[in-house]
Amino acid sequence: MRPTKRAHNFGTYFITANCASKRTLFQVDSNAALLFETIQQYREHYKLHAFVLMPDHIHLLLTPGDITLERCMQLIKGGFSHRYHQAGGLHDVWQSGYADHRCRDRDDFLQHKRYIEQNPVKAGLCALAEEYPWSSASRGLREKHSLSG
Repeated sequence: MRPTKRAHNFGTYFITANCASKRTLFQVDSNAALLFETIQQYREHYKLHAFVLMPDHIHLLLTPGDITLERCMQLIKGGFSHRYHQAGGLHDVWQSGYADHRCRDRDDFLQHKRYIEQNPVKAGLCALAEEYPWSSASRGLREKHSLSG
């Protein structure tokens, strides 16, 4: 029996998407900026609670709005891939698929939000979460783009 596709996803999801071949595409600021712009472009379709762009993967905490979670990820991953290749990028961008976890309650949500914020610190990319430039915890990014913290 073939599984049915859900017409809508209710809830908030912690999502991880990895770069193809573990490439560190988002270590390059122009690539990270392009992904950030892509994520911002589609925010009318979801509420973005937290995110981090690590060198070889991304974590998102989002609630789909008028579209499914699958469509949200198609817009983000596909939208970035299209822009990246238009700008001259030569490599495959993403591993197929993504991992998602539906947050069960407020504590689960807060645990995943903290994980996202602390991921660059744990990876040794910065001393404080606020210092990492490509995260919703970034002081500079929050001020520049009016992101809630």
